[in-house]
Order: sequence, then structure tokens, then C-alpha cells
Amino acid sequence: MRHRHARTSACAVIAAVGALVLTALPGSATAQTVRADPASPQAPHRSAAETLSVSATSDAVFQAMKRDLGLDRAQAERRLANEAEAGAVAGRLHHALGASFAGAWVSGTESATLTVATTDAARLAAVRAAGARAVHVPHTLAQLDAAKAKLDRASARRAAPEASSWAVDVRTNSVRLRAADPAAARSFVAASGADRGLVSVGATAERPRPLYDIRGGDAYYMGGGRCSVGFAITRGAQQGFATAGHCGRAGTSTTGYNQAAQGSFQASTFPGRDTAWVAANSSWTSTPYVKGQGGQNVRVAGSTQAAVGASICRSGSTTGWHCGTIQQHNTSVTYPQGTVSGVTRTSVCAEPGDSGGSFISGSQAQGVTSGGSGNCRSGGTTFYQPINPLLQGYGLTLKTGTSGSENPGPGQPGETTWAAGTVYEAGAQVTYDGTTYRCLQGHQAQPGWEPANTPSLWEQV
Repeated sequence: MRHRHARTSACAVIAAVGALVLTALPGSATAQTVRADPASPQAPHRSAAETLSVSATSDAVFQAMKRDLGLDRAQAERRLANEAEAGAVAGRLHHALGASFAGAWVSGTESATLTVATTDAARLAAVRAAGARAVHVPHTLAQLDAAKAKLDRASARRAAPEASSWAVDVRTNSVRLRAADPAAARSFVAASGADRGLVSVGATAERPRPLYDIRGGDAYYMGGGRCSVGFAITRGAQQGFATAGHCGRAGTSTTGYNQAAQGSFQASTFPGRDTAWVAANSSWTSTPYVKGQGGQNVRVAGSTQAAVGASICRSGSTTGWHCGTIQQHNTSVTYPQGTVSGVTRTSVCAEPGDSGGSFISGSQAQGVTSGGSGNCRSGGTTFYQPINPLLQGYGLTLKTGTSGSENPGPGQPGETTWAAGTVYEAGAQVTYDGTTYRCLQGHQAQPGWEPANTPSLWEQV
């Protein structure tokens, strides 16, 4: 995890059926752009969301976006700025539309046109007034999520169809299920009790499996296996890192890239979710980087979630840096070891040895590689475990490269300046119910993420 000296790390491809470590775990109206072109002299100053995504973005990310997305530096900056603002607007509209919200997505190479779907035709004008394209659809996001949840529960009672994955697809206003055997998939849907009118079933040639070498920084070892650091974290004074649950169970000891004693897994979940974290010993220090192309340090500034359709890049020990787009959030995918839910599907390629590598959009951490299919020669699909639920679940704080601001003093009793839908930068200060809090990592606030309830995002001052 230290970045004080240059070094090389193991990049050997360890391939096995359904396992990419040395040994497997046992049992295991008119479209509008959201903002004006930020490069234009008439463009307004960048918002907090845009600044979070663009200002701290590493050169390595821009280089990879040029190679894989065909964007020069100015084009990439415009895309990231517009996508960041689109994500912030989408979050605010989600909050404003309430139960009628049916999802949001972006499209376009640079303009990042934001589309927001709603079941309430009376709210379409309000969506357009916010700068987004409005779409009227029959099903709310909550209804689609509920149908997907029934599929998730069914997968816990019976084996899901071979090589199947399912997700809420906001673009088609349906739950899309793809499997090697569509007939078996339709039987699975019927048995789940999900409304078959909400679920679209189709065939796939993909064969997803876990990718075991998680990497955001350097390799680490667990007995006869090897994985990689996802994102550096802290938990109070404890240093450590987030990683994939399939890499080890609670209590598993780890050694670092240099084979020196490093720490041990404190918690791990797989399948169901693909999350874990390792507490490091005093010889190791968390740093706000992931290892980029050519060994460059890529700085992590926060973990604001990018929208469906946004660009995203992945770092992996086998194929290095590759970019693509986010296709679906809240996906469930069935590996040989079982179904993993809540992952994000992307068009980024990956190969054995890339497992667990950091997914990053601009400077914002998105998640750790869970599994996928295909390769970086012919293309593929890769899923990642979103970082924010992982951090929240274990009470972890993402290590970032931004610094805090000065303390403005306590708020007045009962005062609240925190607001859901707002994008906060690390160091920002708010009051909540009369108490002042400092933001620990950049994020867009959501209902339920009040400062008093999220110690990984806010600290009391």
C-alpha cells in the first residue's frame, strides 16, 4: 500500500474454472444537456459535483479514456464534468419525484444528456425544467426493484439458471434477465412470484465467474492464494483496505506485495454480496491512491456514484487500465459459487488476474471488480461491487487525497443545513439537528445518510 518508492508487482495470470487465485475458497420532450459546455467562455463555474469529478482526475484516467473511448483531454474533461452534473441533477430529481421516480441515465459522448423517467405525467414539465429529458413510463423504480428482489429471494431458495444475471434496466423500464437457457429462466421467474410483465427474459453467451485478483494498489497473499488491494480505508485509527469477499474469510491472514506480514480479514461476505475488509498492522499505511497505468498513482477524491451510461475505468494487474461505460446498477449475477446481488454491470473488459481491481469514474471510487466474462482482445462484460455499500456496511472511511476545511464553530440548537441530494466535497461542513459535522469523503447525500447515521461519511466537530 505504500507509495513512497517504485516497485513492480506480480502480474502472472492464474487461471482456473470459476477461480482466479491459486486456490479457490472451499464451497465456494427535446433532449437537453444538463449544463453548458464547461470549455465555453459563456459557461458557468463548475458545480461541486463537476469539481469533484474533474479537478482531481489523474492523467492516467485521461490517457485511458483517450485510448478506449477516443476522447482527447478537453473532450474527456467535458464529458466528466457533464456526467458529474447529470448525476447530481438525477439525485435531486429522484428525491423530488419520490415514489413516481422510474430511473435516470445519461447518453452522448460529451454532452451527457440526462434522461429521467417518471410514472407521473404531471411531473414531466418539472423534470424538463431541471434540465433533463423527461420520459413517461408505466412502472416506478420501486416496482422494478421489488420484482428484482423477488428474483433475488428465489435464488436463495433454488439454484438460479446457469450463467444468469438480472438487473433493473431503467432504459427499458423492465427487469432484464439473461441466461444460457431462456426456458429455464422463464421457469425461474414464474417460481419467484415476480410479475412476469416486468421481467424481460433473453439468452446470453456470457459465462460470468469471479475474478480473484482484486487490485487497486498492490498484490497481497493469503496462504496459497493471491488477491490485490481494492481501496485504502480507515476505521478510526485502524489502517486497512476494502477488497472482495471471495478473496478470504474473516480471520484469514494476509501478507503484502513484499511478502511481509500485513494483517487479516475482519469481515467477509460471498456469495450474496462480494465484500470484505482487511485490517493492516502498524507497518502499513493507507494512502489515497490506486495503481494506474505504468505504475502511476491515481488519486481517489471521493466515492460519488456515477449514473448509468457514464464513463468508467478499471485498473487490473493483468490488463492494466481499460475504460467503458456503466450499463446497469443493482444487478444480480449467478457465479458457480452462487448469486451475488447489488453489483454494477459495465462494458469494461477484464481477464483472469484483474479481479477486484478498482473501478473509478474521474477521481471518484465506484467499486471493486467482482467477476465477468470475455477478455480485452474481443471485449467483455465486468461486474463490480459498489464501494459505498461496502463502506457503509463495515463502518469504513475511504482514504482520499482531499483535506478538510477549518472549523466554523458549532451550529445553533436544532439547526440543519444538511440536505439530501446535495453533493458534498471532503472537508465541507454542515449542521444537523444543531450539531456540526465535517465531510470525510465526497458524496451525494441521500435520505437515510444523515450525518448522525453515517460515521464513514461525516465526523462530528
